[in-house]
This record gives sequence, C-alpha cells and structure tokens, in this order.
Amino acid sequence: MSRRTKLFLLIGFAVVGVGGVVALSAAKKGNKATEVRLEAVGKRDLTSSVTASGRIEAKRTVDVTADITGRITHIMVKEGDMVREGQLLLQIDPFQYTANLKRAEALLASGEAGLVQARANRDQAQRSLDRTKELQRTGNNLVSAEQVEVAQTSYEVSLANYTSAAAQTAQARAGVQEARDNLNRTRLYAPITGRVVRLPVEVGEVAVPGTFSRENALLMTIADLSVVLAKVRVDETDVVRLAFGDSVRVSIDAYPDTFFTGRVTMISNAAQISAGSLQSAQADRAVDFDVEVTLDAPPRDIRPDLSATARIVTEMRNQALSIPIIALTVRQHSEMQGDSAQAVTLATSGARPATPAATGGDAAKPKETEGVFLVTNGVARFRPVKVGIAGEEYFEVVSGLAEGDTIVAGTYQAIRDLKDSSKVRAAQAQGGAAGAH
Repeated sequence: MSRRTKLFLLIGFAVVGVGGVVALSAAKKGNKATEVRLEAVGKRDLTSSVTASGRIEAKRTVDVTADITGRITHIMVKEGDMVREGQLLLQIDPFQYTANLKRAEALLASGEAGLVQARANRDQAQRSLDRTKELQRTGNNLVSAEQVEVAQTSYEVSLANYTSAAAQTAQARAGVQEARDNLNRTRLYAPITGRVVRLPVEVGEVAVPGTFSRENALLMTIADLSVVLAKVRVDETDVVRLAFGDSVRVSIDAYPDTFFTGRVTMISNAAQISAGSLQSAQADRAVDFDVEVTLDAPPRDIRPDLSATARIVTEMRNQALSIPIIALTVRQHSEMQGDSAQAVTLATSGARPATPAATGGDAAKPKETEGVFLVTNGVARFRPVKVGIAGEEYFEVVSGLAEGDTIVAGTYQAIRDLKDSSKVRAAQAQGGAAGAH
C-alpha cells in the first residue's frame, strides 16, 4: 500500500469520526428536556375585580356666589371651618344698597300721596256727575246737556288719573321690594351644613355676579361631607362587569397603608369623552364611564379632591379549580400533533366551521386555541382549556383539566417557546410568583 493511499484512508476515517461525534451531539441535544416550572392544578378562592382611579368628592357640594356687585367688607369664616345652614358667611358693603332702598321708599311715599289725591279727585268728580244727572232728570231745564257732558268728561279724566297713580304706586312698591332684596343680598348665609373647602376671595375684593363667568364669581365652596364618595372612571370593557352594590376597597394616597370599604352606588349611563378626542371623529377614543363609590366609614379629616384608587369586586368563587394566569397560552392547530390535535378537535367539535363571511373573508387565517401544557411522564402536550373569572394571579378552570393535573406554570419564555410533545423537567429552583401573561 502506497503512502498516498494510506493518507487518503486516514483522512476518510477522520471525517467519519467527526461526523459521528456531531451526529451524537445533535441527538443528545434533541433529546434534552426543557427546564420549566411545574405546578399541580388545585382549588383556591378567587376574586375577580376591576381597578380604577379617581378622586374623593362630597355627595353634596354648593358654590356660594354673589347676586350683586359690591366690595367685600367682612368674611366671617375661614377655609376648613364647619358651618351650619343659615350661618352668616360674608358681608358685602351695603352703603349703596341702603341708599337705593331709601330712595325707593321716598318714591313710594310720594306715589302713595299722589294716589290719595287722585282718589279724592275721582270721588269728587263722581259726586258732581251724579248731581248733574239727577238735576237733568227733574225736567226743569236746570242743567243743560253741555253741563252733563262736562261733568262726565271731568269724571273720566279723574278716573284715568287715579288708575295711573295706582300703577305708579305699585311700581314704586316693587322698587322698594327690589331695593330691600338687594340690601339683603349683601349678607350671604350658608345654604347647607358642611365644611368650607374653598375660599378664593379676601376682604377688599369686589364680588361680581356669575352671569358671564361663574369661576370669577365664586366666593366659597361648602361641601357636605356626611356622605363621602370616591368618583372613579372605569374603562368601557370593564364597566359592563359592574353592578350596583358591588363591594369596593378604596385606597387614598393621603392615607398610606390604609384601606376603606364602600359600595358602588352609581354607574353612569353615558361615557365621559375628553375634549381632545372630540377633535377627530376617526381617531381612537378612550371611552370611560363615571362610577361613584360611597365610603362606609370615611376618616373625619377627609377632604374633596384627594386621589383615590378603587378595587371593585365583581365576582367571587370559593374553592374553584384554577391555574396560574401565566400558564394559559395559545397555539395554532397546525402546531399540534397526535393526542393534542385530537383533544383540540374534540373540544371544538360543537362549534360551526368558520366561513369566509364570518371571518371577514380571511378563511385561510390559522385558528388559535387557548390552553395549557399538560405534563405526563416528562412530556408536555398542549391541552385546550376553557377558563372563567380571573383573579389576581389565577384563572378559574371551567373545563379541560382535573384537580391534581401537572401543568407547565413558567417561565413565560419557556411557555412561549415550548412545542407540543416536548420533553420537560422541573426547574431546580422554583422561586418567584406567577406573573401576568
């Protein structure tokens, strides 16, 4: 055998050896089990809730404004004071309105005197007309027809003067009442019992009516805090889950590490849409609904406009079969094989096949199925699952699993990359809570 032939044989053996090592390594790698976190399907209490943010408000709030214009001379309360209904709050300079009242009273007195005189003239003309007519009826030609006509005219004039004087007196009397009302409006009283939560004015400023700007006319705000609300906004996808009387746990930023209980007492029927979203009808809009929560026992020093977060309990399940939220995933039917594909077929056999019209004309779009990876003898197979309510970390299982079944419960990356019928093994360290998927 020549040296050249020996060299070719050695090179051939080397290539075969390297190929064998690579093939063996690939085979071992293909049989390597994926490290995952396993968990047994069990029963636990579940609470489904909706979380929303908002502010604290009083059940009844009244803005105190002026009905007249005048300079503020006295403020009898300060912000934060408790006031009773009917308590004097503020004094506007009454000098101008006192003068107006005296002027109106003088005009009324003059009008009433003129009315007395007009009444006397009317009565005198009435008597003169009656005597003239009586003499005319005697037939002795003591009174001419012209004299009767003059007496009649004189009576009608005096009657018209009396009517005018009566109207002027009534007008003067109304002027007095108006002037007296305006003078009374210089003293502002508390319309309700509550706390002064806003006092934006000081002595010396001019109070103006709120005809054109209610904000500029605001003198103070009184809130009745005997009933306290947490007014929050709930997204349109969650508001349909709420009902009157749902229990609520409210946290207020001003009271850290403290929770207050309450009940849902109002759910708005109309959405609150921001002004910016109205500028474009085609743009996607964030649609929220106002929801009011009445607090059961609010703190005594609570005040409006404090930031609050409400956790509204919508449903509860006692000892419900459940799985971690992170365990639930979706797979296309084409990704499944063997028993997994058959399980999906059985689970969905009652449903009608999708038509192009029902799928928007996209009949070829792959269909996805929701489920978990069920582990048996170290092999993870996809199992379709129907879930119910969602708690903070777990889904309720309606069908598809039994208590004690072992499923893949993490990590998120492992579940996302896991293939049907893959080999799996339990992770060495099973720390960490299940996260949201």
